[in-house]
Amino acid sequence: MKHLVKTLVVSAALAVTTLAAQAAEKTLIISSWAPPTHGVNAILWPKLIEEIEKATDGRVTAEIKYGLAAPPAQFDLILDGAADITWIFHGYNPGRFVATKLIELPGYEGNAEAASVAYWRAHEKFLAPADEHRGVKLIALMTHGPGLLHSAEKVTRLDQISGMKLRLGGGVSGDVGAALGATGIRVPAPKVYETLASKAADGVMMPMEGKKSFKLYEVAPHTYTVPGGFYRGSFAIIMNQDTFEGLSDEDKAALEGVFGEHLSRIAGAMWDQIDAEGLETLKSTPGNTLNEATPEDAAKWQELTGPIIEKVLAEVAAQGIDAKAARDFIAETMANY
Repeated sequence: MKHLVKTLVVSAALAVTTLAAQAAEKTLIISSWAPPTHGVNAILWPKLIEEIEKATDGRVTAEIKYGLAAPPAQFDLILDGAADITWIFHGYNPGRFVATKLIELPGYEGNAEAASVAYWRAHEKFLAPADEHRGVKLIALMTHGPGLLHSAEKVTRLDQISGMKLRLGGGVSGDVGAALGATGIRVPAPKVYETLASKAADGVMMPMEGKKSFKLYEVAPHTYTVPGGFYRGSFAIIMNQDTFEGLSDEDKAALEGVFGEHLSRIAGAMWDQIDAEGLETLKSTPGNTLNEATPEDAAKWQELTGPIIEKVLAEVAAQGIDAKAARDFIAETMANY
């Protein structure tokens, strides 16, 4: 009986969504990746669709489609107009994005919501002149929570990471892995489970949400943390520029109120929510452990971050950006959020 009720509820929801799409004057195509149950797909996109419909009085809606392109190809998918909106992880395209690495640096204190809002404000104040999202409309920036080490074997000391084969997403996480003496393996997030299950990697650096979203509780039951996390992941939500320009002036103005800092805040809050769900999964799954760095290892990690931070600051400064001021601005905004 419960199954029947659940089926009827889901069917009703799909029917309402279908009717809304039929009634709207414009239906945007959202290209997405990661499992459908991931927070971006299950929480963020439905919220964005709701906000779009509300802001435009139902004239504009959106629907999610999967499998349109691999995660590293999402930017070009939107640039070419094959879909209207997507989310990208900047680290999947090394060399294409540099200024975005500022938010990935270790050392920031605060949750993903604070980081995402600080990121958007820093973009408007410092990073926009780099024009790294040229060709598309940037509608939000977000970060996941602090990056942690999830591994098949228990890690309780920082020096145990040296020699490990770790899946690293790119960007600053790659610099972190190198500083710790790990060998980096680069595969998109949807391939993490099979990479670990096949023993091609000993572990992965991901936020706590991965414990549930990517079923790390099965293949990487042990989690090791350092204060503030090893890094943060940098993401953008982008829209095809021609699609946006093709909307009425009224709808464009309405959507500008949804996009930007507002959507960045919603996105960051979503990451915090699924981090909390990941932590609950860890706590409730037998054999999963959470291991925090000792004060000695925390101090050692602090020393290791210096060269990583200086390297990124130099890279960003080479783009004509006051990198130190931007980093200080992000840290201050997060601290006061």
